[in-house]
Amino acid sequence: MFPIRDHNPSNKTPFVTYALIAINVLVFLSYLPRFGDDMQIMSFFLRWGMVPQLLTQGDGGWLTLVTSMFLHGGWLHLGGNMLFLWIFGDNLEEEFGHGGFLLFYLACGIGAALWQYATAPMSPVPVVGASGAIAGVMGGYLLLFPRARVDILLIIIIFFRIITVPAWVMLGIWFGLQLMNGVMSDATMGGIAYWAHAGGFIVGFAATLPLWLRRGGPGFWRRTKGLPPHPEARYRQSGFPRIPRR
Repeated sequence: MFPIRDHNPSNKTPFVTYALIAINVLVFLSYLPRFGDDMQIMSFFLRWGMVPQLLTQGDGGWLTLVTSMFLHGGWLHLGGNMLFLWIFGDNLEEEFGHGGFLLFYLACGIGAALWQYATAPMSPVPVVGASGAIAGVMGGYLLLFPRARVDILLIIIIFFRIITVPAWVMLGIWFGLQLMNGVMSDATMGGIAYWAHAGGFIVGFAATLPLWLRRGGPGFWRRTKGLPPHPEARYRQSGFPRIPRR
């Protein structure tokens, strides 16, 4: 289940969102040649990724709470994160303002890294990726626009279909999967940092609460019915493109 777009167009240019996407891509390209050597890429991630064990032992590395969120383990890792940021980031940036959104994004990324650290403080595995910060963006989006419509690509074996669901369905399922996988996985063994995802989502939701309350809290939901405060985008294509038979 992959989101491909929302029906929630922003009225302002999301300069910070675009800049974050560009920085992540440029940083990835800067160390891409290292992927040809396992020793080099691991050494690079150990230096700039967040290594819980090093933090616990007091060997410094607190700067990696920030640097780790601009590193990715491959093209799919980078592409998936940037897709989520592109879909949900513009609307949060419009609500927070450019400077406020940048601080929000960094706070979510740091909070997500600390959440992952708390689950496995002796793990020697470096944690990298923007997933935690972007999960925070998703948490804020859920609070402000729970009924905004999101198009998702649903893949079940050989069945492909684009369907439209409310944001709370897509984001709620995603968050639930992170919690379930976090409970079932061993955070010390590496792999996907599920607790960073779940933690970032919670941090983002909580960090958006003051803004939501200033807008009226439950009264904001009653006025907007959980929908974006502007006309939603309309798309002609509602299903997965079909290939005609010859």
